[in-house]
Amino acid sequence: MKIAIFGLTISSSWGNGHATLWRGLGKALARLGHEFVFFERDVPYYASSRDWPSLPPSLGDSKLVLYSDWSTIEGRVRRELADCDTAIVSSYCFDAQAATDAILDAQRPLAVFYDLDTPVTLDALRSGKHVPYIPWRGLADFDLVLSYTGGAALEALRSDLSAHRVRALYGHVDPDVHQPVDPVQRYRAALSWLGTYSADRQTLLEELFVAPARQRPGDKFLIGGAQYPEHFPWSDNVYFVYHLPPTEHAAFFSSSRLTLNVTREPMARMGWCPSGRLFEAAACGATVLSDEWCGLEDFYTPGEQVLVARVAADTLAALDLSDARLQAIGRAARERTLDEHTSLHRAKQLIQYLEEIRSPSRRRSLQPPLQDHGQHFDTARP
Repeated sequence: MKIAIFGLTISSSWGNGHATLWRGLGKALARLGHEFVFFERDVPYYASSRDWPSLPPSLGDSKLVLYSDWSTIEGRVRRELADCDTAIVSSYCFDAQAATDAILDAQRPLAVFYDLDTPVTLDALRSGKHVPYIPWRGLADFDLVLSYTGGAALEALRSDLSAHRVRALYGHVDPDVHQPVDPVQRYRAALSWLGTYSADRQTLLEELFVAPARQRPGDKFLIGGAQYPEHFPWSDNVYFVYHLPPTEHAAFFSSSRLTLNVTREPMARMGWCPSGRLFEAAACGATVLSDEWCGLEDFYTPGEQVLVARVAADTLAALDLSDARLQAIGRAARERTLDEHTSLHRAKQLIQYLEEIRSPSRRRSLQPPLQDHGQHFDTARP
């Protein structure tokens, strides 16, 4: 199967969680005998931090197309779509509307929308905000809508954006990249946190990370990420690593007694939205201390495969557990991850979804296209 992907980025992991997910999924698809062409707008802030200037050999015949403006690749897009079985547009794609139009005009490939940020999308729409990556007719024209988030988000995509067939395709991890490694001295810490700065999880981060650090001045606490403001409440025992590339994640997670997972507020509120970092840390055998959100137990068993913190006292209690206890939890989380949450698991799931739609019986059962009753969405119409 050949797949065209119009996404945010696969070439740079700086300040986003999309690239690592596409890399793992792409590698798994190649392992299954499929190929893809990834269209990515070449923007300065990713270009200056590009850790994948080209696709590695592990992705087979797949291709990366970097472009400066949509008009420069329209011909290439038409040629690729004429030879594709499936075309995917993702959330935060800079040219989502143009890509959607091109896919629908091509007619041949299955049209798929993959929202890697479903709670953020729905939250913005319900607040009356402009969401540029949502086509002006919503999601009615797609054969399949994939959601990084399960639970109530799946029905919301139907009711709010007129999606017909919706399936969850959760986060995942490439265990070849994220696995236990020897600790590295510069990453050693009692508690670590890896994530891009986001205002909507700052309150919880201060409760579960900053406050405990201030109560344990003799311990080292470590943050890795990007876009942290100067006014972040640092303390003398909180250390910072600017933009940790994926190649360093395993060492980062393997070097601290505990690592924190804090979910963005819209995602925690909607539930069933595990972060990519949660799977990465678990695959490395790290002991994860996570915030609480609906659906967590569907991915890891609290108390056995992950620890849960609601307030600073929970973090302090976790830090007081013995090394043996923490290591046992980390091993159990890694086993669960390898059994259920690898990129290969998700790639097989994606192919299954696509094959279901392509089967003659399922094609006949598809709902008719949505008629235009004047219900448009707050997005730019070409």
